[in-house]
Amino acid sequence: MSLAQVHHISAAPGDEEAAGRFTAVGPGVSAALLAELEPLIGYALPDGASHRPADAELRSLPQAFTYAVLSDGSRVVGRTAPARGDGTAPVRFHTHAVHLPPGVPLPGDRLPVEAWRSPHWVSATPVGGGALSDPLGLLPPGPAPVREGLDDFAVSRGPRLAAVLADLRRASEEAPAGGPVVLVERQSADVARWLGLAAVTLPRENVERLTFTTYTRRPGSSALRVVGAPPEDAAAAREAGLRVHVCADRPPVDGTADAWARTAARVWRSRAPELFEEARGLPGDPFAAGPLAVIALCSGVALGPEERAAAAGWAAERPYALDAKRTGQLVEALTSPGIDDRTGSEFDAVGRLFGALDGRCPASVTAPLAAMLVTEAVRGGNGSLELPRRDAFVGPEGEAIARVLGPEILTELESGAGGGRPVARTVQLLRVARLLGVNGTEVLPEVVARLARTILTEADGSEGTPAFAPALLELLDEQFDVRTALLGALDRIAPEDPGAVARFLERVALPFTGTQALPHLRMCAEAPGAMTTLGRDRSAVWHRVLRAAGLSPFAEPLVLRTAVGLVWEDRAPTVEEARLLLEAATSDAHRAAGTWARLVDAALGAPADTEDGTALAHDLLRAFPQEIGGRERAALQLLELCRDLRSGAPEPGWTEQVRTLRDRAAPLEPAIQERAFTALTERLLAPDRPGAELYAFVRSDDADLIAAYDRAARTEPTRTRLRTHPAYAADCFTNWTAHPHAGTAWTTTAAALLDEVLRPAVRGMTAEAVAEVEETVGRTGSSGRANAFRDWNRSRALGRLGRRIAGRVRRG
Repeated sequence: MSLAQVHHISAAPGDEEAAGRFTAVGPGVSAALLAELEPLIGYALPDGASHRPADAELRSLPQAFTYAVLSDGSRVVGRTAPARGDGTAPVRFHTHAVHLPPGVPLPGDRLPVEAWRSPHWVSATPVGGGALSDPLGLLPPGPAPVREGLDDFAVSRGPRLAAVLADLRRASEEAPAGGPVVLVERQSADVARWLGLAAVTLPRENVERLTFTTYTRRPGSSALRVVGAPPEDAAAAREAGLRVHVCADRPPVDGTADAWARTAARVWRSRAPELFEEARGLPGDPFAAGPLAVIALCSGVALGPEERAAAAGWAAERPYALDAKRTGQLVEALTSPGIDDRTGSEFDAVGRLFGALDGRCPASVTAPLAAMLVTEAVRGGNGSLELPRRDAFVGPEGEAIARVLGPEILTELESGAGGGRPVARTVQLLRVARLLGVNGTEVLPEVVARLARTILTEADGSEGTPAFAPALLELLDEQFDVRTALLGALDRIAPEDPGAVARFLERVALPFTGTQALPHLRMCAEAPGAMTTLGRDRSAVWHRVLRAAGLSPFAEPLVLRTAVGLVWEDRAPTVEEARLLLEAATSDAHRAAGTWARLVDAALGAPADTEDGTALAHDLLRAFPQEIGGRERAALQLLELCRDLRSGAPEPGWTEQVRTLRDRAAPLEPAIQERAFTALTERLLAPDRPGAELYAFVRSDDADLIAAYDRAARTEPTRTRLRTHPAYAADCFTNWTAHPHAGTAWTTTAAALLDEVLRPAVRGMTAEAVAEVEETVGRTGSSGRANAFRDWNRSRALGRLGRRIAGRVRRG
């Protein structure tokens, strides 16, 4: 069919009053479409261009090659070029366009950009209805017209290729975001070449959506998807928020993140555009990097690590999509010895590819992949690799790689730095050693001992399941000797830090259900469930955990240490719990397990009002006489002395014993000091205490002890006894007045007790009781002491009487 053509003449430059006009319009093009078309073909001269150019200048002015979709779905392909005008207008801008009705393709099913070099575009309107040229229908056959010179152009724009192709791809989507992509070139023909690159690179449906013009001075107001602009308009386009590529300028510092675009750029720089059509024949997203990267690698195009990873990942997901030849080419490209920039993600993808091809392809094809993986596992330290199966190295290939890597593996496993080696690394080395048949029997015990401690350290420093857990469990499943040695090592470590082992076993279920005894591991595995079930009943938890060991503490004392560490961790047992532990096993078992120290902690940490603490101290001193020494021994002896003071049968010299033991036990627990001072002062305030003890106490002038005596004397039981027992009141008066030349602490305290404790008690007595106090003071002391009591008692009464009389005088 014949397509309608349109000719238009734009206004002359500088002639603001003149208007452009359509000089010829083919059938079917309505006035509304013409009104819509006219803004698309408007032309403005570049900055600095002459309004009266010479012929050479006229030919150098940019041409605007445009492809647009109109509102009714029809399309327009046209060219606007400067042309020589008449005398009044030395330059005119002539547009020659072809209108395509909706649904009508270009002749020969060509793409719009293929017409940009058509020789049938004209720069003047045909005169007298002569035959119209056909710029679309007379295109030369084949792709040569559009592709001619594109390879050289792509190489010249190499640093910009990936970023521009990525934006052209986004612009070709069904609903692109933002305004047009702006390609800034000094020559409009270079913008057309960019569009030619897009036409070859993108799928056809995307290319057909890519509306464009190769030249405009108003990129920000264009409704097209891609526009060319001169360099002087780049800044304004950026300010308008458009994606601007100054293509002849220095490339951007940051490359595009679009792996497909990077791959496409490498294909162009390798001058192999035919690979785009081959890649479109493979399954998958047309803009995924994988298919194109596979074809590129198979054709010898060098790619970067991310693109190689994309190729390996795509092939791993679709191993059936490639024939044997391409599979071999891909493996050869991925395993090339000349590549030195491989990344962890690339190795992971190659590992998945090996897993997909293993058993599907001959071993000769997959052996290079297997060798590459194990070499990276040993030399690169990539602990996340999925290793090949052991039979992947049967034969000469396996022997060759084992000869190379075996000594390196053993050297690293034996190295003293193994204590700081991550778990994943050690696990990987042990797995590769078995994979290659490397004999590591001699180094295994030391390696596993270090591995066990590192496992606990790394597990305690992470949240949730440790990252190394899957690989560790695979190792234990693969290698029985490693599993036996590691479980034994962890069982030996457990008594030292059972809490860490229990936390690890709660997150990683180690397989220790076999014939190994492993009493400590079994206890550690039992503890979390027992605590959940039994809650705060730590004694019950302890019994349950101990039963899980399957051994008696009499036969294996260390289970005591593990059980205590699991239940009480860094806390001390209560006194009641400590007595239970002491009774549950002999002192020899506690001595061998080292748990006697926990029992001592329980006694020393008991609250002051816990009566069983003194009895526990007594038992501990007799059960562990050689083990308990230093400060702890003195503190326990002080508790034992409290027990004797309360029972009423202490050895003489209480005060000196309390003071001596207190000093030996420094820094003394406040509760023990409170208990000892209370026991001592209560005994000193008892009616039957020996006078020598009170004398030694008073003469010690120990401020802390005397303060404790003061507090005890002011308690309600002492006050009640003073009020109700005249003999006791007489005894206290005698004691509190008998040492006038003692130290300051005692004399001050005694005076305060006489005035603030004894006087209120005597004042509340009956006259008969006061007389009895006076008589008792005289009988037990002397007549002078009785007179002193009488004067002391009267002085307070006279003092009150005198104050009352003075008050009356003042009021009178």
